[in-house]
Amino acid sequence: MAAERGGCSLESVPLPPEVRESLAELELELSEGDITQKGYEKKRAKLLARYIPLIQGVDPSLQADNRVPGSSQATTAVSKQQKSRSTNSRDERFRSDVHTEAVQAALAKYKERKMPMPSKRRSVLVQSSVETYTPPDTSSASEDEGSLRRQGRISSTPFQSHSNVEPWLNRVIQGSSTSSSASSTSSHPGGKPAAASNTATATAAATVLADLMAHTQLGVPVNSRVSSKIQQLLNTLKRPKRPPLKEFFVDDFEELLEVQQPDPNQPKPEGNQTNVLKGEPLGVVTNWPPSLLAALQCWGTTQPKAPCLTALDTTGKAVYTLTYGKLWSRSLKLAYTLLNKLTTKNEPLLKPGDRVALVFPNSDPVMFMVAFYGCLLAKLIPVPIEVPLTRKDAGSQQIGFLLGSCGVTLALTTDACQKGLPKAQTGEVVTFKGWPRLMWFVIDGKHLAKPAKDWHPQLRDANAEIAYIEYKTSKEGSTVGITVSHASMLAHCHALTQACGYSEAETLTNVLDFKRDAGLWHGVLTSVMNRMHVISIPYALMKVNPLSWIQKVCSYKARVAVVKSRDMHWSLLAQRDQRDVSLSSLRMLIVADGANPWSISSCDAFLNVFQSRGLRPEVICPCASSSEALTVAIRRPPELGGPPPGKAVLSMNCLSFSVIRVDTEEKLSVLTVQDVGQIMPGANVCVVKVDGTPYLCKADEVGEICVNSSATGMAYFGLLGITKNVFEAIPVTAAGVPVSDQPFTRTGLLGFVGPDYLVFVVGKLDGLMTVSGRRHNADDVVATALAVEPMKFVYRGR
Repeated sequence: MAAERGGCSLESVPLPPEVRESLAELELELSEGDITQKGYEKKRAKLLARYIPLIQGVDPSLQADNRVPGSSQATTAVSKQQKSRSTNSRDERFRSDVHTEAVQAALAKYKERKMPMPSKRRSVLVQSSVETYTPPDTSSASEDEGSLRRQGRISSTPFQSHSNVEPWLNRVIQGSSTSSSASSTSSHPGGKPAAASNTATATAAATVLADLMAHTQLGVPVNSRVSSKIQQLLNTLKRPKRPPLKEFFVDDFEELLEVQQPDPNQPKPEGNQTNVLKGEPLGVVTNWPPSLLAALQCWGTTQPKAPCLTALDTTGKAVYTLTYGKLWSRSLKLAYTLLNKLTTKNEPLLKPGDRVALVFPNSDPVMFMVAFYGCLLAKLIPVPIEVPLTRKDAGSQQIGFLLGSCGVTLALTTDACQKGLPKAQTGEVVTFKGWPRLMWFVIDGKHLAKPAKDWHPQLRDANAEIAYIEYKTSKEGSTVGITVSHASMLAHCHALTQACGYSEAETLTNVLDFKRDAGLWHGVLTSVMNRMHVISIPYALMKVNPLSWIQKVCSYKARVAVVKSRDMHWSLLAQRDQRDVSLSSLRMLIVADGANPWSISSCDAFLNVFQSRGLRPEVICPCASSSEALTVAIRRPPELGGPPPGKAVLSMNCLSFSVIRVDTEEKLSVLTVQDVGQIMPGANVCVVKVDGTPYLCKADEVGEICVNSSATGMAYFGLLGITKNVFEAIPVTAAGVPVSDQPFTRTGLLGFVGPDYLVFVVGKLDGLMTVSGRRHNADDVVATALAVEPMKFVYRGR
């Protein structure tokens, strides 16, 4: 191999054994990666400096100090050898398989030739003896570039340094075998060892190598450079590519057990145990309809021209106003078509109780409302979802799982929405990733059939059957469907009507998504119950004109507006562009995300700016809700008997231990939260511990709010296990006694009940983060960022 690297044949040259031994040692070091290519070339050139002229047929005496033409040929050979190595084998040398083969080949080569191991490496068998002896001085690899260039030009220097290596190693081996400090006869630095010495040295080295390999095979730790590398290589080859799963966690788990020691000085709750809080009774209304569909039939037949819903385009212009008469007639047509005109193999495609997906964009509330009530009239269960954007959209994959678990086979949409969906080569809507195979039906008027004269929907009183399924996305990204019964839907409309003081023909401006949460509850369900007129503000319009909802409140003289704190924040940024607006007509400004800690800053800033434009402080009404418990609490205006608004300045350090301690606003480590009003009419509320058994919390302790009411969700569709844990919780006292024989629904809201029975929410269970035994909430991060005026201090995108 040395001959091949040098670009010339060395086999025919009578090189001394010690030179060949040194060359082999260099090859081994290079194959193992112990030296660099540059160091290898330097040492090799120095070893062959006095022998290369013999190969080229030049007398070494002529090469002493003068440069001759032969030197250029040697330089060319060296450069070729460097180029060959850099282009062919350099990248492969350090791969594990090549490395292993090189080591094994070198060891086998030494064993066959009965040559000693390299002198610079020490065996465990000769360690003590090596420490006794001092080897002759050898050439160093740390020479400067000038010396390297001189070697490249074949500067011939007397080569004497390696002649004493073999006798020295021989003495070490002999001394170690006899366990004495006796040494063998040393030769002159310029002389050559005898043949007998060569034989004895090779035999001793072979014995050392055999013992060394035996120790390595047995896995015995070897305290030497050669043996440790071999041992490491063998261990690497025997070790699996990936360690067992438990090895990833054992160290961290042990440290975690040591860290999780309770602090004896941490704050602890000291108050009395709380009790179940009862809301005001649900009022009895003599003319209250027995179901939501009965209310729709009443308004559709007796007040057909009353406006129900006004849709706006992206410029803010009213494009269509749906009356109660049109809503009733179109819903009837859709119900009749779904039950009688959609068939497969001469059999009806749908039957009562089947689930149907509603796929409508946020800019088309009119067709969504027709589809929703059409499904209710046909006794089908609507499942409103978002419009899928792409075939492999990650969010829509989870929606597809929900549709599959619900057994959905039909999706209702509009002609315009269907044209925007991805299509297959056949022209049909593609099957989205993770979705079941669906049949798409366009509900525009031309596709609906007129009901037969003898066909009438059966309007029954509200019962426990499922009315609709509302989807919810958890913090892990999974999507579940929450079922709401007809009785719960009616009771929720009743409770909202009483808490908000809704009356017939009122105008409501809805900025929220009308397919779910408060946008659905106020803008689609309760509004129909009370024959209200809803002005639906599309999200695309809000992005273009954040003041659009305020302008519509002013132009339509709306009495109620349902917004989020983000909408109030955006309007503050754009309010300078228009000053001729008035909010004096509002009696309730419902802040749907009032439970978020940062909403108080938006509410206060909005009031400071628009109070001069007719906005009264008592109009702002934050509320708290969850997908499972629907509306939990809402602040009432004074005319509806609500107490004055409340504000709490709490220590964040104590909150991290779930303890309530009032602090001062001058400190930076405080959290200021506003109340979300009183609990809903007809509801019972308690606060329980987050972990383990739902014990009642103390008065100064933060826990999860639980609700017992006829106006909550029923279950997670098809998920009995988590349904029992969330919808069938049984709070108990400290003695373990249940507080009620009726189950409670966990809301996922973390908070407490303050003075005047006002509810305060400090976070959500989904955003809870536990670090070293202390609890923090993701909402606090947003609240902290907003508290330091992010418009000035936080760079965009950071």
